[in-house]
Order: sequence, then C-alpha cells, then structure tokens
Amino acid sequence: MAKQAWKAEKTARFRGRLLDWYERCRRDLPWRRTANPYAIWVSEVMLQQTRVAVGEVRFPAFMARFPTLVSLALASEEEVLAMWSGLGYYNRARLLHKAARFVADHHQGNLPQTAEELRLLPGIGAYTAAAIASIAHGEPVAVIDGNVERVLCRIEGLDAGNHKSNGAALRRKIETLANELVAPTRPGDFNQAMMELGATLCLPRNPQCLMCPVAEDCKTQGEHPTAPRPPMLCREVAHALSVRSGRQPGQAHREVLLEQRPSTQTVMAGMWELPALREFAVPESETRLTLRHSIMQTNYYVRVRTVFEDDIDQMTVAGGLRRWVPLGEAGEMALTGLARKILGRLHLLTPPALDVLTAAKEEG
Repeated sequence: MAKQAWKAEKTARFRGRLLDWYERCRRDLPWRRTANPYAIWVSEVMLQQTRVAVGEVRFPAFMARFPTLVSLALASEEEVLAMWSGLGYYNRARLLHKAARFVADHHQGNLPQTAEELRLLPGIGAYTAAAIASIAHGEPVAVIDGNVERVLCRIEGLDAGNHKSNGAALRRKIETLANELVAPTRPGDFNQAMMELGATLCLPRNPQCLMCPVAEDCKTQGEHPTAPRPPMLCREVAHALSVRSGRQPGQAHREVLLEQRPSTQTVMAGMWELPALREFAVPESETRLTLRHSIMQTNYYVRVRTVFEDDIDQMTVAGGLRRWVPLGEAGEMALTGLARKILGRLHLLTPPALDVLTAAKEEG
C-alpha cells in the first residue's frame, strides 16, 4: 500500500461505492446462494485455474454427488477424481478429498471457522481460508487473488510488473492495503465485490474504467505494466483408440482400452487415458482425429489412430495398468481431460462427454 494509511473518509467512500455496485451488478452464481462453509470451500477450490462459466455447470453437479463434507470424505478417491474429470489440476481434488477426511475424523465433519484454523488443513492456503472464513463466518480478513491484486495495484498505482525484483515488498503493500479496506461489517460481500470488480471491469486488458464504481479513487485509470506471460511450449503426441465387442456372455456392448497413469507420476497420477502410440507420424488415411489440447504452458498437438486389438502391444508404448472398459462405464471413470475430450469428440461416451467443460488452461 501507500506509505500512509488511507484516510477514514476515503476508505468509507470506497467501501460504500463498491458494495452498492456489487448489490446491483453482481453475477448470480450458484455458490453465492449459500452460506454453507463446505459449499463455499468446494467452489473456491474448483474456481482455482477454472473459468467461472465452467464452474457454474460443474459446481452443482459436484454438490449433487457429494452434498455434504461427510459424503465427500466417505467417497473413494477414484469417485472424486471422476467427478473432477475435465476440470484439470487434479491435485486440487485429491487435497480437497484428503482435507474432507481429516475434518470428518478430527472435527466431527465441521470445518473450522477461523482463517488461522482453516490454514492448518491440507490443501487450504491463505486465499481459500480467508474466503471461507469471511463469506461463511463474517471474519474481517481480506481475500487476495489475482483479480484483487490487480485492482489494488491500480488503485494505488503500484508497479505490478515489478514482481521479480521487488516481489516481497509489493506483496506486503498489497496485503496491508487489502486488510485496511475490507469492510468489517460485511467482509464476505466486500471480498466477493473486489473479486467481481477484477473479473468483470478491472480487466488485465482494456479495463472498463468508465463503468468502475471506484474510479474516482484509482491512481492508474487504465492499464498498467504487468509481468509478461511465459511463451507457450509445443509438443506432439499420439494416442491409440482401440474398441472391441464386449467379451462377457449375454452382454452386447463395446469396450475401449484404457490405461491408468502410474501412482508415481507427478501429473494426473491414477487417471485413465488412451494408450500412447510409439510414433506420432500417422498416415492421413489412418488418422481418426486431430486436436489441440492445452495444459498450463504447453500446447499438445494430438493425433488419434484406430488400432486393432491384436496390434496394441506392437504399436503402443508400455505404460501403466490397462483395462478394457465398457463404453457405457467409461464416462464415470477418472479420465484425463484429454481422454474425455477425445472420446467425446468421437461420440463414444455415454452420457455425452463433458469436453466443453474444460479447465481454463485446457482448450481445443
């Protein structure tokens, strides 16, 4: 923050205008219709690295499957990952599940109420703890995500592009200002209003300053220097699609061959995917599908080739456990986002695939 604290009059004006705007203009999102700490926790974890539009669809489905913290704790990890499939960043789901089990075992299924206590749970950091404590319990603690940080930097004219050389000092200024501004009587609404402002008006590019309720108190009035994004990496991969008739007597169905990623993998461990081909080069006449799939800072250019059952061992890379899965059951498994996208594009999942419901960093 600036060297001197904001004057009381300026702070009161800022809070009032921001909260008035939030009451009039906030988006009607499903997690804003409840004060249930568990639901707020799930929404905050789900929205990390995931677009709000995706969360609007996936949050109600997740809550319908796991309506209480105890129901989540009692579920298997595979069930949780299956419901998370397509959202990406699967360690979020694992930590959510682990923390739910800890709370069920040690807190009688009730989340702690203060940000300090919440931060002791696995997978809950300062941001998530402050969000739960302020929205569900009215604790006057500031929530600071990327949107809030951008708003505060612009309000105070701070150099947001200077993270590398002066990151710790800048972070302290942002935290101090955020906690000075948070409305003590309505901290949950204030924190959500700050995030809403950054998400809808105070955008990284082309901010809508003429519509901003607190533009009068903004020292920047527009874009300001930001840290450059690292360049995207490119990688070519190819997968085998092998489908056969079901082998169980009296059952007429088709099965797809899936492979489980080893538990030792650092990314998407335990998730199911299509076997990888030994060669990326696939003749055009034998290419079943091509697509682009982006994860974090990597663009994957993907080719899918139909491979007969007898040729699988010869044409694919040996990996984890393999299993023939009825197509009607594949959609309920913990598929990687790419596997779900491929099977969905080829109309092989029942019910229809959630390939349009991808994480913010996953696009086709």
